[in-house]
Amino acid sequence: MRTHATADPSRHRVLVVEDDATIGRHLDTGLRGNGYAPTWSRTGSAALAEAARTPYDVLLLDLGLPDMDGLDVARAVRARHPDLLIVILTARTDDIDVIAGLDAGADDYLVKPFSLTVLLARLRAHLRRRVVATPPQEPVRLADLVLDVVARRCTLRDADVDLRPKEFDLLAVLARHAGEAVSRETLMAEVWDENWFGSTKTLDVTMAGLRRRLAQAADASVHPGSLPRITTLRGHGYRLEL
Repeated sequence: MRTHATADPSRHRVLVVEDDATIGRHLDTGLRGNGYAPTWSRTGSAALAEAARTPYDVLLLDLGLPDMDGLDVARAVRARHPDLLIVILTARTDDIDVIAGLDAGADDYLVKPFSLTVLLARLRAHLRRRVVATPPQEPVRLADLVLDVVARRCTLRDADVDLRPKEFDLLAVLARHAGEAVSRETLMAEVWDENWFGSTKTLDVTMAGLRRRLAQAADASVHPGSLPRITTLRGHGYRLEL
């Protein structure tokens, strides 16, 4: 059943990893009917093999797979495909499980049972954010940290800082508003989408990951550099301070 008036003409390739036959068929039919090009794998090993031989735009990943934990699949795929959109589909509802999924490299998550309409809206939002053209921008220096938005590269004293895609986007928005208070709503709108349907817990996990990776880069640097400070503004959002 088509749930959106205009199918995506770009035919985004979607790798669906789901061992439940009913859910798998539902996703395959729903995605195909809305302009996507899905491939369905029922095990983690099959998904890893498929991801290695075919370029995909989206990975829809169940965590409860019969042969391996979905988190291991997420980590392996993210390591090889840093810009792939990964959305976890899980029956695990505890905060620690959701956080583990996002920390393993996922961009988003949906708790089962979920609506196909909401899933499609999430995909459109994420993919729309990835194709919006931005004007050329000069690299921004934040203390000893340099952020090159065009090259999508972050360096600390010329050493690369390995950031997840959403962590990079989050830092870029904060850098654009350096010294200003940026609300949680603004960050969700600019980093994810103004029509975001999910919990802002995703923002908290992404922020924690950003802070951790920046701290790890500073600790690993031969010549300690000065990092900008990200201050939490309780009840409002965050501020990047140089």
